[in-house]
Amino acid sequence: MDELGKILVIIPTYNERTNLPLITDRVRRCTPDVDILVVDDNSPDGTGELADRMAATDPQLKVLHRTAKDGLGAAYIAGFRWAIAQGYDVMVEMDADGSHQPEQLDSLLGALGSADLVLGARWVPGGRAVNWPKYREAISRTGNFYARHMLSIPLHDATGGYRAFRRETLEKLDLDTVDSRGYCFQIDLALRAYRGGLRVVEVPITFTDRVHGTSKMSQAIVLEAMWRVTQWGVRGRLRRR
Repeated sequence: MDELGKILVIIPTYNERTNLPLITDRVRRCTPDVDILVVDDNSPDGTGELADRMAATDPQLKVLHRTAKDGLGAAYIAGFRWAIAQGYDVMVEMDADGSHQPEQLDSLLGALGSADLVLGARWVPGGRAVNWPKYREAISRTGNFYARHMLSIPLHDATGGYRAFRRETLEKLDLDTVDSRGYCFQIDLALRAYRGGLRVVEVPITFTDRVHGTSKMSQAIVLEAMWRVTQWGVRGRLRRR
């Protein structure tokens, strides 16, 4: 991984007090050389305060506090901006709830050697979801099928949130114009990278449903994603005409 430069794993949190020590410990054991940035959205359960205490004894753990819960996309963009300002070369998205396996991070980073953006994918050969409710799997598969065909992109898991970016990739995606808030943020960045001619690669991952805490998924998030994908797809077809 030395050839990739400085690597930062960005973990957004909102009420993840129980999960945070578990996920950071796994990252540290699997990839001890990477740094971790916790981006906390003023969690009422004290996740931010816990992160500060952990960072006080771990120089590789950083904490970025935001004043309110403003969506996954905004949290990641804040983390990306912080990372770029601090001189990191690679930024990794990872959920706090343990659904993304730190043990598979080496696989994503290895693929980044010949790519600009690597997506951890559940719906490709070798990928899978474990202990996930059937309705959640159906929503994810349907949403990805719709995005793939509506947007004409050869990606099977554009909604996944376990991914690795080169700094140069993020600098080319015009983050100032990204206003997606929920999970459609993931589709937005993947679409920008693909349409921008960047090398986007999918590698299989095992996604495991959270054990502790509650999911942030909601009907509003699903509807936002469907509406925006439809808008992007129609605009793209009009431009091609």
